[in-house]
Amino acid sequence: MSKRLSWDDQRCFLAVLDAGSLSGAARQLGVTQPTVRARIEALETALGTVLFTRSVNGLTPTDSARALHEPARTMAMASERFVREASAAPGALAGTVRLSVPEFMGVEVLPAMLAALRLAHPAISVELVLSNVAADLLAQEVDLAIRTFAPRQEALLAQKVGTVELGFFASPSYLERLGIPLQLSDLTRHDLIGPDRSRGDLAMAEAMGLDFQAGRLALRTDSHAAQLAAARAGLGIAVAQVPVASRDAGLRRVLPGVCVAKMGVWVVMHENLRGVPRVKAVFDAMAASLQRFTAPA
Repeated sequence: MSKRLSWDDQRCFLAVLDAGSLSGAARQLGVTQPTVRARIEALETALGTVLFTRSVNGLTPTDSARALHEPARTMAMASERFVREASAAPGALAGTVRLSVPEFMGVEVLPAMLAALRLAHPAISVELVLSNVAADLLAQEVDLAIRTFAPRQEALLAQKVGTVELGFFASPSYLERLGIPLQLSDLTRHDLIGPDRSRGDLAMAEAMGLDFQAGRLALRTDSHAAQLAAARAGLGIAVAQVPVASRDAGLRRVLPGVCVAKMGVWVVMHENLRGVPRVKAVFDAMAASLQRFTAPA
């Protein structure tokens, strides 16, 4: 190794790995493409190895690059945590909290809760990560997470706040056009909005005896927010969280006696963060708001 490694060079390396191209990494980092290229070349020179080869699909990481992915990701998470820790004085009810939440809940459920949090704690800033892939709480990739499955790691502090029922919903215009299904088997004659590749959602449909191929599949997507938006637009019948869809004037519940599933909801954080005031404040606020959200109507 010919010289000390630059963290900025390593950030560019990680961005290229994630984006698959120099241009994508440049957009992600907010710099120019030549800057990314120069930093990758500098890192390769310092390491004495080639990190990427060019292909028709962009940049392909070498074995050396793949081996360095995990430590680079670990450093990036540590850097982000450093910035969050430095965002407020020790013990202050202020600073930045990074919160991971499933996409649908982040779009349809959390905004009002975050607005209430802001009124109660105006010095706390939230970084919201919308992803259906569980963030790594043990590595403190995020400070808090809202999850729809029970955490198993002993180092995590979790509070179950309730359960959310899932049901079928469609727009009034759709039901006027194609009629109201009266039993589950009627769905085979209706336009359905369902999952694409999500194993969990497909397994749930299979457990209910739903065959999306037998129905007139109108849209297949793993985005629950997109499914609900399509149902609002009259595209077909979708599964949605009952507390959300029941309050939507653009939707009507279909087969109200049928519960598609009941989904548990947990608020989770690393036990090491329980003494950090800003993290504990957000944990408590989210737990209280979600308890009200999941409470039976």
